[in-house]
Amino acid sequence: MQIREEHQLNPVADEVSAITAVVGPILTGVLYSLKKDIADRLGGYESLPLLMLARNHRPGDGDTGICFEYAVHDAVRRGEASVQERVADALKLCKVPGQKLESILFGVEKAGNQQLIETAKDLLTSDSRLLTGRVGQPPLLKRHIASAATAFRTRGRGGQLPQSIDGLWKADLFLGNSDQERWVGTTVKINPSNLKGARGLRVGLVPTSQGRSDAVRRDEAKNLVICPVPYDGAFVEVFYMAWEVVVAFIAADAEMPKEVALPRPAARQVARYLVDRREYPVLEVVEALRALSQRDLIRSEVSAATVVPSGGKSTEPTVGAILAPSPTGLSAG
Repeated sequence: MQIREEHQLNPVADEVSAITAVVGPILTGVLYSLKKDIADRLGGYESLPLLMLARNHRPGDGDTGICFEYAVHDAVRRGEASVQERVADALKLCKVPGQKLESILFGVEKAGNQQLIETAKDLLTSDSRLLTGRVGQPPLLKRHIASAATAFRTRGRGGQLPQSIDGLWKADLFLGNSDQERWVGTTVKINPSNLKGARGLRVGLVPTSQGRSDAVRRDEAKNLVICPVPYDGAFVEVFYMAWEVVVAFIAADAEMPKEVALPRPAARQVARYLVDRREYPVLEVVEALRALSQRDLIRSEVSAATVVPSGGKSTEPTVGAILAPSPTGLSAG
């Protein structure tokens, strides 16, 4: 199991270097969303050219939702203040103790058998517990996370999850404070009208809607703490600008997109960086872009970790940043 962590170190400076800093992680996510057999036919993930990534990626209906899901996770991990403040308020309503706010991205590929679970090596331990809002000892999260992945593939049928958290397979994130090892299951929806509660879920993250209150609040009907996330003028907006560049570049078959597709001069400049490097392996392009990015905006770290299910046998699923769908498409959690 491979862990990739992205950390925002400094505030955003100019648009070009800021967008460039985020395009690299997005390209990495799109790369690893390809089916392994397709990547192998093209030389493997390590050697796959950027041009071939553009030609083999197929957009899915859930692209925007997956993008939003990762953007929220990414903003929490990197310390985006506008997001962290809202999440911290939501955790207070859930009575989650601690001060060190963290996010664990939990996702399972919607079409295929590749399981994607991104966590952090030091975040999920044998003492990590899931707060459900029910009376009694909170269940151990690490013990049930593999069962939640299995339950997703069967849509909750025949799973091994306890009844008190049998909806945990619908989680997109686990938010919590790592210093106290307490977490809450979180569902993320780009469309607030699709937000639904389930046993094991405590928080619902949605974009702030115009004309509605953006206050963090409790929804008794859904049994969720609703956490509207603002992103105008913040890091998530930069993330979406970078996502726009990648989408336009792929749609143009790795050529320069038309101006109508990328009207912003800064976005077009970043697209030129990609066009100039279309013949090179994706991972080499990502490395090259770091030199053109805003210095110290992002620090990437890759490490190995293992998820151990309740049976005691380790499972080591392939892991990548969940930013884009596989060739058959992803749907947003």
